[in-house]
Amino acid sequence: MIYVVAKAEIRPECLDAYLEVLKEFVPQVLGEEGCIRYEPCVEWSADGVRRPFVTMMETWESKACLDQHLSTPRMQEFRAKIADMRTGAADLQILEPALH
Repeated sequence: MIYVVAKAEIRPECLDAYLEVLKEFVPQVLGEEGCIRYEPCVEWSADGVRRPFVTMMETWESKACLDQHLSTPRMQEFRAKIADMRTGAADLQILEPALH
């Protein structure tokens, strides 16, 4: 099992458009081989203000399934659609359980 936490800072004026792209994209990814969880989360401050960050919480059956996902034409299309919406590259963490 592989876990992925991918946090991206989104230009504030693009956050709603970014979430719209995800509405289309997420169901397709959930249908990919080995995808167990693919859930975008928005960040909120302690005082209830939505912040311009989206974190993808992902679970994959294996690193091979994740690698396959990352190389799909779908991911290339997604990256192209959101390229100008982010302030930079996403912070990507790929994790596996320490105790099996």
